[in-house]
Amino acid sequence: MSATPVSSSAADFTAAQAVAAGTDFAELKVGAEGLFWNEFRPADGACRIWQWHDRQARCLTPDGFSVRSRVYEYGGGSFCLGGDGLLFVNEQDQQVYTQRFDGTAPRALTAAGDCRYGDLQWHAGKVLAVEERHGESVEHRLVALGETTREVLAEGADFYASPTVSADGRRLAWVEWDRPAQPWTVTRLVSRKRDANGDWGPAHCIAAEDESLQQPRFDAEGRLYCLSDRHGFWQPWGEVDGHWQALPAEPADHAAAPWQLGTSTWLPVGPQHYLATWSEGGIGQLGLYGENGRTERFASAYTRFRNLAMDAEHLYAVAASPISPPAVIAIARASHEVSVLAGGAEVLPAAQISLPQSIHYGSGDTFAHGFFYPATGTQGPSPLLVFIHGGPTSACYPVLDPRIQYWTQRGFAVADLNYRGSTGYGRAYRQALHLRWGESDVQDACAAVAHLAGLGLIDPGKAFIRGGSAGGYTTLCALAFHDVFRAGASLYGVSDPVALGRATHKFEGDYLDWLIGDPQQDAERYRQRTPLLHASRIKVPVIFFQGELDAVVVPEQTRSMLAALQANGIEAEGHFYAGERHGFRKAENLAHALEEEWKFYCRVLEG
Repeated sequence: MSATPVSSSAADFTAAQAVAAGTDFAELKVGAEGLFWNEFRPADGACRIWQWHDRQARCLTPDGFSVRSRVYEYGGGSFCLGGDGLLFVNEQDQQVYTQRFDGTAPRALTAAGDCRYGDLQWHAGKVLAVEERHGESVEHRLVALGETTREVLAEGADFYASPTVSADGRRLAWVEWDRPAQPWTVTRLVSRKRDANGDWGPAHCIAAEDESLQQPRFDAEGRLYCLSDRHGFWQPWGEVDGHWQALPAEPADHAAAPWQLGTSTWLPVGPQHYLATWSEGGIGQLGLYGENGRTERFASAYTRFRNLAMDAEHLYAVAASPISPPAVIAIARASHEVSVLAGGAEVLPAAQISLPQSIHYGSGDTFAHGFFYPATGTQGPSPLLVFIHGGPTSACYPVLDPRIQYWTQRGFAVADLNYRGSTGYGRAYRQALHLRWGESDVQDACAAVAHLAGLGLIDPGKAFIRGGSAGGYTTLCALAFHDVFRAGASLYGVSDPVALGRATHKFEGDYLDWLIGDPQQDAERYRQRTPLLHASRIKVPVIFFQGELDAVVVPEQTRSMLAALQANGIEAEGHFYAGERHGFRKAENLAHALEEEWKFYCRVLEG
């Protein structure tokens, strides 16, 4: 006999509590004035810079500012340390501001209303940045910004990332790529040298095989390194004995897909010696790879690490585990002792938390991956909610997600899937979605239900599916082309890929060609995989959530799909949020969406 969901009166962990636990951190920076990070709190949706100094944390960002870049729409690299303070991108106007540590108000460094900035780096009194200029077309450059100057460092490529300068100031390096490539398919590592007059020389391409490169770094001696997936995983490569070669590394991805700028998942220390985090079966590890070939591992209680930084005494990271939300941690290099500097507060008592179980299951003629969270406090096969992450070139991780616990507390089991195309399992697995979006990912979602039902863990007649963005597309395809799920939820999801290709932004302008094919030459393939054109095949209820300011999946897509289902007599409802973009940030909207989705599924089960 299958279990039934818990009523609202019996579930103490509310949607508001789940959302309030969603504080997150990014972009750790270490300097003479301490450790700094960017902190997002759902209460007001703002991002603020915090400083840890003399064993105390203080917020540096005054009211009226939010530190967030929107370069490439996904942003990143929104602040850096420099001079006697810091420099940051203000979310509202996307301009660079300077802020002294003495408490004086931030002051605008730029006033280019048609530009956005991101990936900030400080060098020799100037800010290096990716500049995104919006005019008749969208153009990207690398620039160096001074008080009254703007120097173009690189232009001509379609996209740029990760400008970095060697400690002696003699070398500049960056990653660039051209359409139709994506940053996780094919990129180039480029460098310039400074001549005796202080001028930058011509650009020189260092690495440009059929590979994705990210996070270039210089060590203290000026040797250049970078992560490359040339050998199947994102692993460190570098200049060793005058040659560009792979460094000894674990056979695993040392980074995720670079959707955002300014990420830091590895730091070189010297030749064949570096700090890194990598994925083993989807579980994060952190270690120092030594010149002796041995790996010194740290903080084994955590299962995901991001935004690495280090100084002489400590390693720093944003870390999370199956029982603790993201936290800024400091690890003593000598003793391995872990200190939590911010975050990590208890969300639920450990005994009430549903822990992730790795699943590796057959799908078609191959295998897929994910994590299964059993329903808490129930007996017998449970209703199942399948989570489909966005991207689709992204990933889910075995860490405490308050949203997942919200569902397991209410009697739903959750399958959080790393379907084919996800990162963390090497280039071949990531590339497996090439021209197969809407097929392989959907097959993996359906196969997960069969796998878990075969183990007696869930009731296949009470399986639901939900996803945001690209995950919304997979959700709608699963509902249209397979009879597996009882209902589904699309959060700012794609329903018409062709329309998305016409309306989406430059960064993802060619993504659909890679995922499905050329819209002209492969028009029939698009027709076969467009949920909006097959709305009549959806026979189960669907709920939609959409931000009115979304520039990635525009609101008209969701409205068209909702109207098509309602015209066919299908139970469908939509919730539209003013002021929200691609991915919700305001606490009241996040909580409302979560609770309305749960109520929707309960009505379906009761019906």
